[in-house]
Amino acid sequence: MGSEETRERLQHMREKARELEEAAERTSDPQERQRLQEKSRKLQSRSEQESAMRAGDIYPEE
Repeated sequence: MGSEETRERLQHMREKARELEEAAERTSDPQERQRLQEKSRKLQSRSEQESAMRAGDIYPEE
């Protein structure tokens, strides 16, 4: 995968994480809010981890 493709994919992941967080803020169902927030956190974490790995800063967390 080229660096431009990777950048675009990471940007898309970050945007999706923001969308999920915004959806969590709008919902009135506490369980749905928690589910959306958790999904957002995981996606954001994965995007940050992949970005750092591409930069050579860290190894993946297992």
